Amino acid sequence: MHNETRKNRPVGWALAALTELMKKIMHIIGILFTCYVGFGVLLFVIQRSFIYFPTEPVAHGYDEVVFENGGEHTKSILLNSGNRNAILYFGGNAEAVAHSASEFEYEFPFYSVYLINYRGYGGSSGKPEEKALYSDALYIFDQLSTLYDSVSVIGRSLGSGVASYIASERDVKKLVLVTPFDSIQSVAQKRFPLYPMSILLTDKFNSSGRASKINSEVLILAAENDQVIGGVHTENLIKSFTNSPPSVEIIEDSGHNDISHHSKYYRTIRDFLKIEDS
Repeated sequence: MHNETRKNRPVGWALAALTELMKKIMHIIGILFTCYVGFGVLLFVIQRSFIYFPTEPVAHGYDEVVFENGGEHTKSILLNSGNRNAILYFGGNAEAVAHSASEFEYEFPFYSVYLINYRGYGGSSGKPEEKALYSDALYIFDQLSTLYDSVSVIGRSLGSGVASYIASERDVKKLVLVTPFDSIQSVAQKRFPLYPMSILLTDKFNSSGRASKINSEVLILAAENDQVIGGVHTENLIKSFTNSPPSVEIIEDSGHNDISHHSKYYRTIRDFLKIEDS
């Protein structure tokens, strides 16, 4: 009897140790799960702060046009007024478009150029969100279409999502997409692979999903060293244009934020638009 008790003692000790180890493992799993859920909730709550970086108004001496839509007003800078054709420009998520005004004025003398401040940007009212930006963009395009022979649309980074939406809903002859992506959802999923962005993300900007509806002539300008929008996302978008392949230009030795500093940038856009003295 005494020997049997001694034999059972190691077994009992091992079971106790195993039970204690399992408790610690479950405790760690519980902490990790809580952190995972907590960060996921945080991502959901503050997701728009990752997408939009509203800019303050910038003092400038250019003309402004204000568009009223949905109870909000969107400010735009107007350059080279009085031409027969227009360019409608949508910038990046942290871009103060006034800083690009002098370049657009100089580079596109034969177009009236509208640089759009999104809701919450540059003195425009409201808060930026996908549906609101689409609504404003369509409204502005429709207004300009009644005033000009043609309206070409340029979208850069975040603006490429807005520009591609317009072209999927309206007859846009010339569409220029600068450092574009397939979708914000795809970009976010690559950065946060453990989370289901299709569920968490509210503003998806699914350009690749709309590409098959676009009948425009399309120019895509990509930065060779784009560290913000990975090349795979631009490639995915290019493959999504099933009606006709877009023209693609890669600006060498450029990054996401300095692509417009290269002389080839504006020259390529001018050649694509075939700007002629009006």
